[in-house]
Amino acid sequence: MPANDLEATFDRLGVGRRWTFCHPWAVCRNIRVLHHFQPPTTPEEMRAAALQYVRKVSGATRPNAADEEAFNSAVDEVTAATERLLGALGAKGQPRTREGEQAKARARWTAREKRIQQR
Repeated sequence: MPANDLEATFDRLGVGRRWTFCHPWAVCRNIRVLHHFQPPTTPEEMRAAALQYVRKVSGATRPNAADEEAFNSAVDEVTAATERLLGALGAKGQPRTREGEQAKARARWTAREKRIQQR
């Protein structure tokens, strides 16, 4: 059961918690590519990426009450900038698919897991 709107968005997109968060309490380093997807990147995906970015830059997963307005404003601004950027970029090559990106992530994890076990 999703604990918040962000987790609900990731659940709906079929992206597991393991692939989006390092830990529920930690800021993750994994900001995903959003350009040139088929079907196109949704506003929810852009907002989720903006939230990850603002969390990373601010060092906080949740702002305190005094900083909440600034935090939310930053998420809105990054979301708008992302929409403008993705709208202006040209497409090269075949479009990415969410399933294809998930398969690549699983393959990278499998390779990493093998390297760890070999140590």
